[in-house]
Amino acid sequence: MNRRNFLYGTAGAFAALTGGAFLAGNRPGGRAMAETFEITKTEDEWRAILSRQQFAVLREEATERAFTSPLNEEKRAGLFHCAGCDLPVYSSDAKFDSGTGWPSFWQSLSNAVGTKEDNTLFMTRTECHCRRCGGHLGHIFDDGPKPTGKRHCINGVAMTFKPGATQAS
Repeated sequence: MNRRNFLYGTAGAFAALTGGAFLAGNRPGGRAMAETFEITKTEDEWRAILSRQQFAVLREEATERAFTSPLNEEKRAGLFHCAGCDLPVYSSDAKFDSGTGWPSFWQSLSNAVGTKEDNTLFMTRTECHCRRCGGHLGHIFDDGPKPTGKRHCINGVAMTFKPGATQAS
């Protein structure tokens, strides 16, 4: 077992034991929600358009269980969109199998995501969110493939997939 698998396994166990609340942090609406975004809604409006799991991930920064998203196995050409506001955020051209159990990409589409420092889980990570609605997508790590060396580890429930073009219009 390597360090990454140990950390993900431990995080997954905490998520299972706490229903995701441990990974969600202690702030209703998440830290990204303190910023100003092009698309804003009340908590009730978000709850009306998102599933319970989507709300937990996108609005409360929870993490879905590894290997549970059908998007992890998605191999068709197309674009992955933010499930909150439908902004194209990742192309299938940048998707790769990281073995972590979450959809992974070596880069986002241009002007699609914002980032901030995340100090939860006893480490410093780079959190990424939709630049248009602030929805939490996942985290970015420095252990990805070339050409960027980055791994955008994204919650599948935070996205929808639209087959076809691989570049946003």
